[in-house]
Amino acid sequence: MSTPVNRQVVLNAHPVGAPVETDFALVESPLPVPGGGELLIRTIYLSLDPYMRGRMNPGPSYAKGVEVGEVMTAQTVGQVVASNHDGFAEGDFVLSGNGWQEYAVSDGQGVRPLDPSVAPISTAVGVLGMPGMTAYVGLLDVGELKAGDQVVVSAASGAVGAVVGQIAKIKGCRVVGIAGAQKKCDYVTGELGLDACVSHYSDTLADDLRAACPDGIDLYFENVGGKVFDAVVPLLNDFARMPVCGRIANYNMTEPPAGPNEVPRLMGLVLVHRVMIRGFIVFDHVARQPDFIRDVGGWIRSGELTYREDVVEGIEHAVGAFRGLLRGENFGKLLVRVSDDPTR
Repeated sequence: MSTPVNRQVVLNAHPVGAPVETDFALVESPLPVPGGGELLIRTIYLSLDPYMRGRMNPGPSYAKGVEVGEVMTAQTVGQVVASNHDGFAEGDFVLSGNGWQEYAVSDGQGVRPLDPSVAPISTAVGVLGMPGMTAYVGLLDVGELKAGDQVVVSAASGAVGAVVGQIAKIKGCRVVGIAGAQKKCDYVTGELGLDACVSHYSDTLADDLRAACPDGIDLYFENVGGKVFDAVVPLLNDFARMPVCGRIANYNMTEPPAGPNEVPRLMGLVLVHRVMIRGFIVFDHVARQPDFIRDVGGWIRSGELTYREDVVEGIEHAVGAFRGLLRGENFGKLLVRVSDDPTR
């Protein structure tokens, strides 16, 4: 009989520019054994998110990075397979931070029970998890959304952007999405119900966005940066707000962009139009989690808010899926199904 092993994806090198396959390694280690007060969790779903690119860089950031040789960090949904912890029993479904691996031992810190009868367990790392809450607090608290706002959201078909757009519609706003492929734009205006969507692949992006926003932009939810940001800035109205969630177009940059320094012009526009630009990190807003679960959970149950998941099978495909995420190849919240989901 073969000895059970734990497959893990570790950082093999700090990426320079876009990550490549050799920046990671799929390794095997002995199956961990829980000690006193610990539990062993089998990973079912591994969440892949753009923020992980920043965690691969050396140097300080808002959270500890991943060192070479360490397991890649990630939120996970799993099932307890052995427990010496009074708070968890074998068979429980949990949200935890196992990272990119099949099994992990935990002392219970940061582990939250999940009830499959309330919502599919995969949503705990998606629409009812970090991405959904990022959308909720970024739009309502940081962006100070008001009924009647003219709203634009980039990466509008993604895990965060899709929730942003739908909440803005629920709150009585006109909402324009920016996405990539035509099928994503069709999804944004069709299933998500946004008023318009323009493609960042278009050679006339700036003109397309201007035509879609005849009354300018009161709130821009920034996920992308790059040429999308450039197209948005001239359309910002007086007292516009810009919550900055991400800048995926810039994550793999190895040097400053070519061309003239546009910062003085940008700051002039910020001053003249009294624009508020504010970066935020979701874990600064943990006190809002009960409100988020109540509101977004209610909108899902009522049918006012929908979501889409893009599920890749097998931890051996996590690296390829993550690299595709940075290129915009996913369609919806990207997950890796590491093992069987007994709730489905």
